[in-house]
Amino acid sequence: MTHLSWLSIVRLGLVQLCLGAIVVLTTSTLNRLMVVEAALPAVLPGLLVALHYGVQITRPNWGFRSDSGGDRARFIVLGMLALALGGFLAAFGFVVMTSAYWPGLAVSVLAYALIGMGVGASGTSLLALLATATHPRRRAAAATITWLMMIFGIAVTATVVGKMLDPYSPARLLELVAAVGLIAVTLTVAAIWGIEARHGGMEPPREARQSFRAGIAEIWAEPRARHFTLFIFLSMTAYFMQELILEPYAGLAFGFTPGQSTQLSGAQNGGVFVGMLTVGIAATGLRIGSLRAWVMLGCAGSALALTVIALAGQIVGGGALLLPATIGLGVFNGMFAVAAIGSMMALAGEGRGAREGTRMGLWGASQALAAGFGGLIGAGAVDLTRQFTDTASAFGFVFVLEAGLFAAATWMASRVIDGRVIDAQRQPGLIHMVAGE
Repeated sequence: MTHLSWLSIVRLGLVQLCLGAIVVLTTSTLNRLMVVEAALPAVLPGLLVALHYGVQITRPNWGFRSDSGGDRARFIVLGMLALALGGFLAAFGFVVMTSAYWPGLAVSVLAYALIGMGVGASGTSLLALLATATHPRRRAAAATITWLMMIFGIAVTATVVGKMLDPYSPARLLELVAAVGLIAVTLTVAAIWGIEARHGGMEPPREARQSFRAGIAEIWAEPRARHFTLFIFLSMTAYFMQELILEPYAGLAFGFTPGQSTQLSGAQNGGVFVGMLTVGIAATGLRIGSLRAWVMLGCAGSALALTVIALAGQIVGGGALLLPATIGLGVFNGMFAVAAIGSMMALAGEGRGAREGTRMGLWGASQALAAGFGGLIGAGAVDLTRQFTDTASAFGFVFVLEAGLFAAATWMASRVIDGRVIDAQRQPGLIHMVAGE
Protein backbone atom coordinates (compact mmCIF):
# COMPACT_ATOMS: atom_id res chain seq x y z
CA MET A 1 0.00 0.00 0.00
CA THR A 2 1.35 3.41 -1.00
CA HIS A 3 0.95 6.33 1.36
CA LEU A 4 -1.14 9.40 0.64
CA SER A 5 0.60 12.26 -1.11
CA TRP A 6 0.08 15.82 0.11
CA LEU A 7 -2.25 16.39 -2.85
CA SER A 8 -4.36 13.37 -1.87
CA ILE A 9 -4.53 14.62 1.72
CA VAL A 10 -5.81 17.98 0.49
CA ARG A 11 -8.36 16.20 -1.71
CA LEU A 12 -9.66 14.30 1.32
CA GLY A 13 -9.73 17.60 3.17
CA LEU A 14 -12.35 18.76 0.66
CA VAL A 15 -14.70 16.14 2.13
CA GLN A 16 -14.22 17.70 5.58
CA LEU A 17 -14.88 21.10 4.02
CA CYS A 18 -18.21 19.81 2.66
CA LEU A 19 -19.17 18.29 6.01
CA GLY A 20 -18.63 21.61 7.75
CA ALA A 21 -20.50 23.55 5.06
CA ILE A 22 -23.74 21.59 5.54
CA VAL A 23 -23.56 21.17 9.31
CA VAL A 24 -23.08 24.90 9.99
CA LEU A 25 -26.43 25.63 8.32
CA THR A 26 -28.27 23.24 10.63
CA THR A 27 -26.49 24.03 13.90
CA SER A 28 -26.17 27.78 13.41
CA THR A 29 -28.51 29.37 10.85
CA LEU A 30 -31.58 27.18 11.44
CA ASN A 31 -31.02 27.38 15.19
CA ARG A 32 -31.18 31.19 15.11
CA LEU A 33 -34.28 31.16 12.87
CA MET A 34 -36.11 28.86 15.28
CA VAL A 35 -35.31 30.95 18.36
CA VAL A 36 -35.63 34.48 16.97
CA GLU A 37 -37.87 34.50 13.87
CA ALA A 38 -40.16 31.67 15.01
CA ALA A 39 -39.93 32.56 18.74
CA LEU A 40 -39.50 28.89 19.70
CA PRO A 41 -37.77 27.94 22.98
CA ALA A 42 -34.00 27.55 22.60
CA VAL A 43 -34.19 24.04 24.00
CA LEU A 44 -35.99 22.83 20.84
CA PRO A 45 -33.08 23.32 18.43
CA GLY A 46 -30.89 22.19 21.32
CA LEU A 47 -32.72 18.87 21.42
CA LEU A 48 -32.60 18.50 17.63
CA VAL A 49 -28.87 19.19 17.49
CA ALA A 50 -28.36 16.85 20.47
CA LEU A 51 -30.21 14.18 18.47
CA HIS A 52 -27.81 14.53 15.56
CA TYR A 53 -24.86 14.25 17.95
CA GLY A 54 -26.47 11.35 19.81
CA VAL A 55 -26.82 9.34 16.60
CA GLN A 56 -23.06 9.66 16.23
CA ILE A 57 -22.60 7.21 19.08
CA THR A 58 -22.36 4.79 16.14
CA ARG A 59 -19.01 6.30 15.12
CA PRO A 60 -16.90 3.51 16.75
CA ASN A 61 -18.86 0.98 14.70
CA TRP A 62 -18.19 2.87 11.49
CA GLY A 63 -14.50 2.98 12.40
CA PHE A 64 -14.49 -0.72 13.22
CA ARG A 65 -16.01 -1.45 9.81
CA SER A 66 -13.15 0.47 8.23
CA ASP A 67 -10.61 -1.52 10.26
CA SER A 68 -12.31 -4.70 9.10
CA GLY A 69 -11.85 -3.90 5.43
CA GLY A 70 -15.09 -2.06 4.66
CA ASP A 71 -15.54 0.05 1.54
CA ARG A 72 -14.60 3.43 2.97
CA ALA A 73 -15.20 5.41 -0.21
CA ARG A 74 -18.75 4.07 -0.40
CA PHE A 75 -19.43 4.99 3.24
CA ILE A 76 -17.99 8.48 2.66
CA VAL A 77 -20.19 9.19 -0.36
CA LEU A 78 -23.37 7.63 1.04
CA GLY A 79 -22.80 9.48 4.30
CA MET A 80 -22.51 12.79 2.44
CA LEU A 81 -25.72 12.02 0.53
CA ALA A 82 -27.52 11.35 3.82
CA LEU A 83 -26.11 14.57 5.27
CA ALA A 84 -27.19 16.68 2.29
CA LEU A 85 -30.68 15.19 2.34
CA GLY A 86 -30.90 15.70 6.10
CA GLY A 87 -29.82 19.32 5.75
CA PHE A 88 -32.52 20.07 3.19
CA LEU A 89 -35.19 18.26 5.23
CA ALA A 90 -34.13 20.25 8.32
CA ALA A 91 -34.74 23.52 6.45
CA PHE A 92 -38.01 22.19 5.03
CA GLY A 93 -39.10 21.01 8.49
CA PHE A 94 -38.50 24.47 9.91
CA VAL A 95 -40.57 26.09 7.16
CA VAL A 96 -43.42 23.64 7.77
CA MET A 97 -43.10 24.11 11.54
CA THR A 98 -43.97 27.81 11.29
CA SER A 99 -47.48 26.95 10.03
CA ALA A 100 -47.97 23.33 11.16
CA TYR A 101 -45.86 22.69 14.26
CA TRP A 102 -46.17 18.94 14.79
CA PRO A 103 -45.72 17.82 11.14
CA GLY A 104 -42.76 20.17 10.87
CA LEU A 105 -41.27 18.80 14.07
CA ALA A 106 -41.64 15.22 12.76
CA VAL A 107 -39.77 16.13 9.58
CA SER A 108 -37.09 17.89 11.64
CA VAL A 109 -36.54 14.84 13.87
CA LEU A 110 -36.03 12.65 10.79
CA ALA A 111 -33.75 15.28 9.28
CA TYR A 112 -31.44 15.62 12.26
CA ALA A 113 -31.21 11.83 12.63
CA LEU A 114 -30.11 11.66 8.98
CA ILE A 115 -27.59 14.44 9.60
CA GLY A 116 -26.06 12.52 12.50
CA MET A 117 -25.91 9.30 10.49
CA GLY A 118 -24.33 11.08 7.54
CA VAL A 119 -21.66 12.83 9.63
CA GLY A 120 -20.87 9.61 11.49
CA ALA A 121 -20.56 7.43 8.40
CA SER A 122 -18.73 9.92 6.19
CA GLY A 123 -16.55 11.63 8.80
CA THR A 124 -15.36 8.52 10.63
CA SER A 125 -14.67 6.57 7.43
CA LEU A 126 -12.70 9.53 6.12
CA LEU A 127 -10.57 9.79 9.28
CA ALA A 128 -10.00 6.03 9.26
CA LEU A 129 -8.75 6.24 5.67
CA LEU A 130 -6.45 9.12 6.64
CA ALA A 131 -5.14 7.28 9.70
CA THR A 132 -4.32 4.07 7.81
CA ALA A 133 -3.14 5.47 4.46
CA THR A 134 -1.12 8.45 5.74
CA HIS A 135 2.54 7.95 6.57
CA PRO A 136 3.00 8.02 10.38
CA ARG A 137 5.26 11.07 10.07
CA ARG A 138 2.47 12.98 8.32
CA ARG A 139 -0.55 11.95 10.41
CA ALA A 140 -0.68 14.96 12.72
CA ALA A 141 -0.13 17.40 9.87
CA ALA A 142 -2.76 15.61 7.76
CA ALA A 143 -5.31 15.89 10.56
CA THR A 144 -4.60 19.59 10.89
CA ILE A 145 -4.85 20.26 7.15
CA THR A 146 -8.20 18.51 6.84
CA TRP A 147 -9.62 20.19 9.95
CA LEU A 148 -8.50 23.62 8.77
CA MET A 149 -10.29 22.96 5.51
CA MET A 150 -13.45 22.07 7.42
CA ILE A 151 -13.24 25.30 9.41
CA PHE A 152 -12.68 27.17 6.15
CA GLY A 153 -15.81 25.56 4.71
CA ILE A 154 -17.81 26.54 7.79
CA ALA A 155 -16.57 30.13 7.75
CA VAL A 156 -17.11 30.66 4.02
CA THR A 157 -20.55 29.03 4.01
CA ALA A 158 -21.74 30.98 7.04
CA THR A 159 -20.51 34.25 5.56
CA VAL A 160 -21.80 33.75 2.00
CA VAL A 161 -25.15 32.25 3.01
CA GLY A 162 -25.52 34.94 5.67
CA LYS A 163 -25.22 37.66 3.04
CA MET A 164 -27.51 35.90 0.56
CA LEU A 165 -30.15 35.17 3.19
CA ASP A 166 -31.01 38.85 3.68
CA PRO A 167 -33.82 39.72 3.19
CA TYR A 168 -35.00 36.42 4.68
CA SER A 169 -37.72 34.32 3.06
CA PRO A 170 -38.55 30.59 3.37
CA ALA A 171 -38.06 30.07 -0.38
CA ARG A 172 -34.62 31.69 -0.28
CA LEU A 173 -33.63 29.50 2.69
CA LEU A 174 -34.62 26.28 0.90
CA GLU A 175 -32.83 27.31 -2.29
CA LEU A 176 -29.59 28.09 -0.46
CA VAL A 177 -29.58 24.88 1.60
CA ALA A 178 -30.33 22.76 -1.49
CA ALA A 179 -27.52 24.45 -3.43
CA VAL A 180 -24.98 23.88 -0.62
CA GLY A 181 -25.98 20.20 -0.38
CA LEU A 182 -25.70 19.63 -4.15
CA ILE A 183 -22.28 21.28 -4.30
CA ALA A 184 -21.10 19.24 -1.28
CA VAL A 185 -22.10 15.87 -2.77
CA THR A 186 -20.57 16.68 -6.15
CA LEU A 187 -17.31 17.89 -4.62
CA THR A 188 -17.12 14.83 -2.33
CA VAL A 189 -17.45 12.38 -5.24
CA ALA A 190 -14.76 14.24 -7.17
CA ALA A 191 -12.45 14.42 -4.13
CA ILE A 192 -12.66 10.73 -3.16
CA TRP A 193 -12.64 9.31 -6.68
CA GLY A 194 -9.90 6.69 -7.07
CA ILE A 195 -8.05 7.46 -3.84
CA GLU A 196 -9.00 4.32 -1.91
CA ALA A 197 -8.14 2.09 -4.87
CA ARG A 198 -4.60 3.45 -4.85
CA HIS A 199 -4.04 3.82 -1.10
CA GLY A 200 -6.50 1.69 0.84
CA GLY A 201 -6.35 -1.75 -0.65
CA MET A 202 -4.20 -3.57 1.90
CA GLU A 203 -5.81 -6.63 3.53
CA PRO A 204 -6.50 -5.90 7.20
CA PRO A 205 -4.70 -8.04 9.80
CA ARG A 206 -6.62 -11.03 11.15
CA GLU A 207 -7.08 -9.42 14.60
CA ALA A 208 -8.98 -6.52 12.99
CA ARG A 209 -11.73 -8.97 12.01
CA GLN A 210 -12.73 -9.95 15.56
CA SER A 211 -16.04 -8.81 17.06
CA PHE A 212 -16.78 -5.13 17.58
CA ARG A 213 -17.33 -5.61 21.33
CA ALA A 214 -13.94 -7.27 21.75
CA GLY A 215 -12.22 -4.61 19.67
CA ILE A 216 -13.66 -1.64 21.57
CA ALA A 217 -12.90 -3.33 24.91
CA GLU A 218 -9.24 -3.64 23.94
CA ILE A 219 -9.06 0.07 23.08
CA TRP A 220 -10.75 1.14 26.33
CA ALA A 221 -8.25 -1.00 28.29
CA GLU A 222 -5.41 1.21 26.98
CA PRO A 223 -4.83 3.94 29.64
CA ARG A 224 -3.65 6.54 27.12
CA ALA A 225 -6.68 6.05 24.88
CA ARG A 226 -9.07 6.07 27.87
CA HIS A 227 -7.63 9.22 29.46
CA PHE A 228 -7.61 11.03 26.15
CA THR A 229 -11.27 10.10 25.65
CA LEU A 230 -12.18 11.70 29.00
CA PHE A 231 -10.17 14.83 28.19
CA ILE A 232 -11.95 15.14 24.84
CA PHE A 233 -15.34 14.91 26.54
CA LEU A 234 -14.66 17.62 29.13
CA SER A 235 -12.96 20.07 26.79
CA MET A 236 -15.44 19.61 23.96
CA THR A 237 -18.38 20.12 26.32
CA ALA A 238 -16.93 23.56 27.04
CA TYR A 239 -16.15 24.10 23.36
CA PHE A 240 -19.71 23.49 22.16
CA MET A 241 -21.81 25.11 24.91
CA GLN A 242 -22.02 28.41 23.04
CA GLU A 243 -22.80 26.85 19.64
CA LEU A 244 -26.59 27.11 19.94
CA ILE A 245 -26.86 30.35 21.89
CA LEU A 246 -24.38 32.81 20.36
CA GLU A 247 -26.52 33.75 17.34
CA PRO A 248 -29.77 34.02 19.34
CA TYR A 249 -27.85 36.16 21.86
CA ALA A 250 -26.78 38.49 19.05
CA GLY A 251 -30.36 38.72 17.77
CA LEU A 252 -32.19 39.10 21.08
CA ALA A 253 -29.71 41.23 23.03
CA PHE A 254 -28.26 43.37 20.22
CA GLY A 255 -30.87 43.29 17.44
CA PHE A 256 -28.75 41.52 14.83
CA THR A 257 -30.61 40.40 11.65
CA PRO A 258 -30.43 36.71 10.55
CA GLY A 259 -27.77 37.60 8.01
CA GLN A 260 -25.73 39.61 10.52
CA SER A 261 -25.79 36.87 13.14
CA THR A 262 -24.84 34.24 10.56
CA GLN A 263 -21.92 36.43 9.53
CA LEU A 264 -20.96 36.66 13.22
CA SER A 265 -20.76 32.86 13.26
CA GLY A 266 -18.62 33.02 10.13
CA ALA A 267 -16.29 35.51 11.82
CA GLN A 268 -15.95 33.19 14.81
CA ASN A 269 -15.03 30.24 12.62
CA GLY A 270 -12.63 32.46 10.71
CA GLY A 271 -10.95 33.10 14.06
CA VAL A 272 -10.77 29.34 14.67
CA PHE A 273 -8.98 28.99 11.35
CA VAL A 274 -6.46 31.69 12.30
CA GLY A 275 -5.88 30.09 15.72
CA MET A 276 -5.20 26.69 14.21
CA LEU A 277 -2.88 28.12 11.59
CA THR A 278 -0.99 30.11 14.21
CA VAL A 279 -0.27 27.03 16.32
CA GLY A 280 0.64 25.01 13.23
CA ILE A 281 3.23 27.55 12.11
CA ALA A 282 4.58 28.32 15.58
CA ALA A 283 4.75 24.74 16.85
CA THR A 284 5.92 22.98 13.70
CA GLY A 285 7.82 25.57 11.72
CA LEU A 286 9.27 27.67 14.52
CA ARG A 287 9.15 25.07 17.33
CA ILE A 288 7.79 27.61 19.79
CA GLY A 289 6.14 26.36 22.96
CA SER A 290 5.03 23.02 24.32
CA LEU A 291 1.76 21.25 23.65
CA ARG A 292 0.68 21.89 27.23
CA ALA A 293 1.33 25.63 26.83
CA TRP A 294 -0.70 25.91 23.61
CA VAL A 295 -3.64 23.90 24.94
CA MET A 296 -3.71 25.82 28.21
CA LEU A 297 -3.44 29.15 26.37
CA GLY A 298 -6.34 28.15 24.12
CA CYS A 299 -8.57 27.08 27.02
CA ALA A 300 -7.70 30.06 29.24
CA GLY A 301 -8.09 32.53 26.38
CA SER A 302 -11.48 31.03 25.49
CA ALA A 303 -12.60 31.52 29.09
CA LEU A 304 -11.53 35.18 28.96
CA ALA A 305 -13.29 35.82 25.62
CA LEU A 306 -16.53 34.26 26.91
CA THR A 307 -16.39 36.51 29.96
CA VAL A 308 -16.13 39.58 27.70
CA ILE A 309 -19.06 38.33 25.57
CA ALA A 310 -21.14 37.96 28.74
CA LEU A 311 -20.20 41.45 29.96
CA ALA A 312 -21.05 43.00 26.57
CA GLY A 313 -24.74 42.54 27.26
CA GLN A 314 -24.50 44.27 30.63
CA ILE A 315 -22.97 47.60 29.59
CA VAL A 316 -24.16 50.47 27.42
CA GLY A 317 -22.65 50.21 23.96
CA GLY A 318 -21.49 46.68 24.70
CA GLY A 319 -22.54 45.57 21.23
CA ALA A 320 -19.29 47.00 19.90
CA LEU A 321 -17.42 44.36 21.93
CA LEU A 322 -19.37 41.41 20.53
CA LEU A 323 -17.60 41.00 17.18
CA PRO A 324 -13.99 41.32 18.42
CA ALA A 325 -14.71 39.13 21.45
CA THR A 326 -16.33 36.50 19.21
CA ILE A 327 -13.34 36.53 16.85
CA GLY A 328 -11.04 36.21 19.87
CA LEU A 329 -13.08 33.25 21.10
CA GLY A 330 -12.61 31.61 17.72
CA VAL A 331 -8.85 32.18 17.73
CA PHE A 332 -8.39 30.63 21.19
CA ASN A 333 -10.80 27.79 20.36
CA GLY A 334 -8.64 27.05 17.32
CA MET A 335 -5.46 26.98 19.39
CA PHE A 336 -6.99 24.42 21.73
CA ALA A 337 -8.67 22.34 19.04
CA VAL A 338 -5.67 21.91 16.77
CA ALA A 339 -3.69 20.30 19.61
CA ALA A 340 -6.46 17.79 20.28
CA ILE A 341 -6.90 16.99 16.59
CA GLY A 342 -3.22 16.42 15.85
CA SER A 343 -2.92 14.35 19.03
CA MET A 344 -5.90 12.27 17.99
CA MET A 345 -4.30 11.36 14.68
CA ALA A 346 -0.89 10.68 16.28
CA LEU A 347 -2.37 8.48 19.02
CA ALA A 348 -4.63 6.60 16.56
CA GLY A 349 -1.66 4.55 15.37
CA GLU A 350 -0.36 3.74 18.87
CA GLY A 351 -1.25 0.80 21.08
CA ARG A 352 -2.65 -2.43 19.68
CA GLY A 353 -2.34 -2.62 15.89
CA ALA A 354 -5.06 -2.37 13.22
CA ARG A 355 -7.23 -0.18 15.42
CA GLU A 356 -6.87 3.28 13.84
CA GLY A 357 -10.51 3.48 12.78
CA THR A 358 -11.85 2.19 16.09
CA ARG A 359 -9.82 4.73 18.07
CA MET A 360 -10.89 7.56 15.78
CA GLY A 361 -14.47 6.41 16.16
CA LEU A 362 -14.22 6.28 19.96
CA TRP A 363 -12.82 9.81 20.18
CA GLY A 364 -15.27 11.03 17.57
CA ALA A 365 -18.15 9.59 19.59
CA SER A 366 -16.80 11.24 22.75
CA GLN A 367 -16.61 14.56 20.94
CA ALA A 368 -20.10 14.16 19.46
CA LEU A 369 -21.66 13.28 22.82
CA ALA A 370 -19.89 16.24 24.44
CA ALA A 371 -21.11 18.51 21.65
CA GLY A 372 -24.70 17.36 22.04
CA PHE A 373 -24.53 17.53 25.82
CA GLY A 374 -22.86 20.93 25.81
CA GLY A 375 -25.26 22.40 23.28
CA LEU A 376 -28.32 21.07 25.09
CA ILE A 377 -27.11 22.26 28.50
CA GLY A 378 -26.34 25.71 27.09
CA ALA A 379 -29.74 26.10 25.40
CA GLY A 380 -31.65 24.64 28.35
CA ALA A 381 -29.85 26.87 30.86
CA VAL A 382 -30.75 29.95 28.79
CA ASP A 383 -34.44 28.98 28.75
CA LEU A 384 -34.39 28.34 32.50
CA THR A 385 -32.58 31.52 33.54
CA ARG A 386 -34.74 33.68 31.26
CA GLN A 387 -37.64 32.81 33.57
CA PHE A 388 -35.91 34.65 36.42
CA THR A 389 -33.93 37.47 34.80
CA ASP A 390 -33.62 39.57 31.66
CA THR A 391 -32.45 38.12 28.35
CA ALA A 392 -28.91 39.56 28.36
CA SER A 393 -28.26 38.39 31.93
CA ALA A 394 -29.60 34.90 31.16
CA PHE A 395 -27.26 34.45 28.20
CA GLY A 396 -24.42 36.04 30.17
CA PHE A 397 -24.83 33.52 32.99
CA VAL A 398 -24.43 30.62 30.56
CA PHE A 399 -21.37 32.17 28.90
CA VAL A 400 -19.76 32.59 32.34
CA LEU A 401 -20.59 28.96 33.15
CA GLU A 402 -18.89 27.88 29.92
CA ALA A 403 -15.87 30.00 30.86
CA GLY A 404 -15.67 28.05 34.12
CA LEU A 405 -15.63 24.76 32.22
CA PHE A 406 -12.80 26.03 30.05
CA ALA A 407 -10.91 26.94 33.23
CA ALA A 408 -11.40 23.36 34.44
CA ALA A 409 -10.17 22.07 31.07
CA THR A 410 -7.07 24.25 31.48
CA TRP A 411 -6.33 22.50 34.79
CA MET A 412 -6.96 19.07 33.29
CA ALA A 413 -4.60 19.83 30.41
CA SER A 414 -1.86 20.60 32.92
CA ARG A 415 -2.34 17.13 34.42
CA VAL A 416 -2.95 15.04 31.30
CA ILE A 417 -0.79 16.54 28.56
CA ASP A 418 2.95 16.17 28.44
CA GLY A 419 4.78 19.48 28.76
CA ARG A 420 7.80 18.77 26.61
CA VAL A 421 8.62 21.27 23.87
CA ILE A 422 7.71 19.97 20.45
CA ASP A 423 10.68 18.70 18.49
CA ALA A 424 9.95 18.94 14.78
CA GLN A 425 12.98 16.81 13.94
CA ARG A 426 12.01 13.88 16.16
CA GLN A 427 8.26 14.22 15.64
CA PRO A 428 7.44 15.63 12.20
CA GLY A 429 3.88 16.73 11.84
CA LEU A 430 2.13 19.25 13.97
CA ILE A 431 2.06 18.12 17.58
CA HIS A 432 2.49 15.13 19.83
CA MET A 433 0.53 14.34 22.97
CA VAL A 434 1.32 11.89 25.74
CA ALA A 435 -1.57 11.15 28.07
CA GLY A 436 -0.24 9.98 31.44
CA GLU A 437 -1.45 7.13 33.59
